[in-house]
Amino acid sequence: MSILATIHRPEDLGELDSESLVQLAQEIRQVLVDSVCATGGHLGPNLGVVELTIALHRVFHSPSTPIVFDTGHQAYVHKLLTGRLPQFPSLRRSGGLSGYPKRHESPHDLVENSHASTALAYADGLSRALASRGAAQPVVAVIGDGAMTGGLAWEGLNNIGASGRRIVVVLNDNERSYAPTVGALPEHLRRLVDRAGYPAVVARLGSGASDGSQPVAPGRDATRGVSLFQAMGLDYLGPVDGHDLDALETALRQARGCDHPVLVHVRTEKGHGYLPAVNDEADHLHSIGVVDARTGAPSSVPSRTWTDVFGDALLAVAERRPDVVAVSAAMVGPTGLRTLAQRHPERCIDVGIAEQQALVSASGMAMGGLHPVVAIYSTFMHRAFDQTLLDAGLHRLPVTLVLDRAGITGPDGPSHHGLWDLSLFAGVPGMRVAAPRDAATLVEELDEAVEQPGLTALRFPKAAAAGALPALDRVAGMDVLRRPPNPDVLLVTVGALAGAAVEAADRLLAEGIRCTVVDPRWALPVNPALPDLAAEHDLVVTVEDGLRSSGVGAHVARAVADTGVDTPVEVLGLPTEYIAHGDRGGILREHGLDPSGIARAVAARLSVPAGLSGIRDRAEPDARVRRPA
Repeated sequence: MSILATIHRPEDLGELDSESLVQLAQEIRQVLVDSVCATGGHLGPNLGVVELTIALHRVFHSPSTPIVFDTGHQAYVHKLLTGRLPQFPSLRRSGGLSGYPKRHESPHDLVENSHASTALAYADGLSRALASRGAAQPVVAVIGDGAMTGGLAWEGLNNIGASGRRIVVVLNDNERSYAPTVGALPEHLRRLVDRAGYPAVVARLGSGASDGSQPVAPGRDATRGVSLFQAMGLDYLGPVDGHDLDALETALRQARGCDHPVLVHVRTEKGHGYLPAVNDEADHLHSIGVVDARTGAPSSVPSRTWTDVFGDALLAVAERRPDVVAVSAAMVGPTGLRTLAQRHPERCIDVGIAEQQALVSASGMAMGGLHPVVAIYSTFMHRAFDQTLLDAGLHRLPVTLVLDRAGITGPDGPSHHGLWDLSLFAGVPGMRVAAPRDAATLVEELDEAVEQPGLTALRFPKAAAAGALPALDRVAGMDVLRRPPNPDVLLVTVGALAGAAVEAADRLLAEGIRCTVVDPRWALPVNPALPDLAAEHDLVVTVEDGLRSSGVGAHVARAVADTGVDTPVEVLGLPTEYIAHGDRGGILREHGLDPSGIARAVAARLSVPAGLSGIRDRAEPDARVRRPA
């Protein structure tokens, strides 16, 4: 039996000697490579924290001592050490383990932390709660993968430093998020390493006292001055080799013995122990799909994605528009900006994991005559909604937001689904939001966006780009995709769901239900011509991968009612829920946003007899009874 198979709880680690711990680390890395290469997920970050996570669980007693993992994608090793090895092959699959800490999975998962830079604020609040009950145990916050560049991390650090309470901040310094960490902070960390005489400090830590009674690498002497962290009120220990278990345990025991805040500076290598990850210059296999475990190469030829289409389109725009610049929040590669960054590095600005900074800095650029294109995942744009509303929006500035991973993302789960962007941005006065339905419309709508005098956004999913879906006609700026004679139903589609809506319309036509299908192209604000088009039909059905309670469909219904048109509007979309991880197509089917689900919903709304080729299998009675011609 492997050593890892005998670890059912963190306490089991205490029975292992040094040789067994080294073997355990090797076994964990093998499990990570075998499982994550088969399922996809965050490989590089977890390979880098194997020894650190072992040491944390040997020194601190979870769950009685809270351990909060920032950027929770680095918690796979934590899952393996807390009894979830048997379930690990189900990682990120529907009904299986989450790719992030998950409270219902284990009492050791205290915080479902998957957006960066929050752990220090959690730790501050948890320590306040413990102190209010007279509890003496420390709180541990593990932050890294570039998350210290986020503003909230410094808000947490500011409060921790002044608290005087037992909080241990473990800074996992791997010099990267996806790409190398940017800004002044990484330079400060490098100076701490250089001035400390890093190898000598590691040697002292590895041979130091294990009971926490002797100081370890005192920050003032090691850095020939006061570190930034000391200046903010924390003791500083390190730098520590994050792959040396003895050095890690010595430093963490020293930190555990402190009765005040302390930061342990740990140096790790992203992808450590797996050559394909170590040698991957782009991002050390940070986040992968299904790949060959021997080489780290994709198991199949990747499809051209929406992100790929956007990257090429933006480069073309930038080549003819010298005022266009790109802004990234630590995700130049994943948001499609890498080609532009390679061709025009001075025109691609990475601000770190700092979405608020991205939006306000972009607003300043726009005030100065540039047109910034801010490319951020839809789920991360929530963090900068205030800046979107009251900086870029209030000033009517020409800024274009590009929201990757909009709608259902799939295996990353509730924290990463981009469900809320349409609801949020619908409330920004003057903002225009486009949802391309295929590659051609993405290119076209990006071109239009950078010509606008005010705030715009484009949204698209994490998926292969949809096949070409040409329009039959364009009416008042809306593309007509289907229009049979004497139509009964107006199907209004949003973005990548246009293909499903067209297929549903074709199925319904075979049953005698005639549907016009339109793509508004610019989904928000609602096109003023849409109510007039609605009046020509007996029913309007909107289809979107946003919240049905407050997204495009809700605004279409309001616009139709406000103009006095009495055509009923049925809104198809997603519920106001935290939707679990799973296959993107499966989740859309579950919520009736595939062709069959759309067709059934239309038939049900019209109360079509159940015998029609099985389209309607769950129709409900309705006051407006219609029969197909």
